[in-house]
Amino acid sequence: MGNRLNIDELMKFEKEELIKTLLAVIQQQSDVIKQQAQKISELEARLNQNSTNSSRPPSSDGFKKPKSLRKPSGKKPGGQYGHEGSGLKLMHEVDTYVVHGPAECAGCPNTDECNVHTAVRETRYEIDINVQTNITAHQVTEKRCPRLTRVITGFFPYGINSTMQYGVNLEALAVSLNTAGMVSINRTHEILSGVFGIPISTGTIAAMVSGCAQKISGAVEAIKEAVIEEPLLHVDETGTRVDRRTVWAHTASTARLTYIAVDENRGKKGMDALGVLPSYAGTVIHDCWASYFRYESIRHGLCNAHLLRELRAVLENTKQGWAGSLIDLFLKMKHTKEKLILKDRWKPSSYFLKRYNAAYDKIMKRAMKRNPVLAHDETQKGRPKRGVTGALVDRLIMHKDKFLLFFTDFRVPFDNNQAERDIRMFKVKQKVSGCFRTMEGAQNFAAIMSFIGTARKHGLPAFHAIKDALNGYPFSI
Repeated sequence: MGNRLNIDELMKFEKEELIKTLLAVIQQQSDVIKQQAQKISELEARLNQNSTNSSRPPSSDGFKKPKSLRKPSGKKPGGQYGHEGSGLKLMHEVDTYVVHGPAECAGCPNTDECNVHTAVRETRYEIDINVQTNITAHQVTEKRCPRLTRVITGFFPYGINSTMQYGVNLEALAVSLNTAGMVSINRTHEILSGVFGIPISTGTIAAMVSGCAQKISGAVEAIKEAVIEEPLLHVDETGTRVDRRTVWAHTASTARLTYIAVDENRGKKGMDALGVLPSYAGTVIHDCWASYFRYESIRHGLCNAHLLRELRAVLENTKQGWAGSLIDLFLKMKHTKEKLILKDRWKPSSYFLKRYNAAYDKIMKRAMKRNPVLAHDETQKGRPKRGVTGALVDRLIMHKDKFLLFFTDFRVPFDNNQAERDIRMFKVKQKVSGCFRTMEGAQNFAAIMSFIGTARKHGLPAFHAIKDALNGYPFSI
């Protein structure tokens, strides 16, 4: 009996160990399945990305264009009734008249008699350009002055420094093509050589761009100082390639100012190098990049255009209805704000504040219910993983006041499109011309784009702004 009892106890012990082992294996497999399911969900979400639910550009959408967030207005395509046209118009008086008479009049002996009764039936205007190269010889003369009893000489005007050189119009055109036109130096060389027949080298074009950047350095520094004094700024950053490595272009801009600088760092080091945020104390609109929150002296407002794209991605990839409700809420708040401004009311009433705050909180409760915070696993280090949707929910709760700042303060815009438009030029330049060869080239481009971007906002075309700068009197704010 004693031996029998020991065998039964041993089998019972082995069964318990086996059950524990199997449960451990099941738990391990369950964890793996959860991780794989999350990974699959993330990969599917990545495959479903387009320009309406992520930061990808519209050019990446291909032939299958995504549905826009905008709702149909019900209006017919094209110009609306009563719309003031802006078609082609004459810039100045007509230079040349060409008269086209009836074919039957050719060789007719009565032409002079008939011309007395000729009338213009219809006029059509042809606007064209006359491309030609002008060579100007600047000559300095000398003469003996009887009054001063010495030989006196003239002097060359500003900018005439060499025996043989290119004129300011050609130089301004070369710089404009390479910067505002986003054309590479090689293609700029091809255009100028082909159109004007001028043997201008790529090295000369590069020197022209560098010289322009030096001449506008004072104006760009003044733009930077003016940006710091603005009550509200739009900031953004984007990567660009310099000699096969990634550097970062940072911008701080307003509706009337554009300031861009390039640095090797994306985060706070790069933002400090921009030289604006460390000494700024106003309101800054950005895309919720963590480094911006390290500046505690500024008031933060977040870009809701970014948010709507993220919410649309959640709605399409996870089918969570709260995301669609929040999209509708933000668009409704934006519409309410626009209507109030049209009525010259520049702040929301307590009714709207209370109503929309309650709606926001209600939607967030639904979002938390669908994306609860999991219990902390003692075996894992750090915070529990929340995934893309969970992280978005946390951000919406943590930064509620910053997402809603556009409505609580009507001076704050709904989105950060101003900064995105100003910084997008680096992406266009890279797409059209390829990467920059040197860091100096990227910095020169940033300086010139700051200068002509600000000039454009004040109604001055890029070519004229560059030409004025080359002549020694750059645009100033």
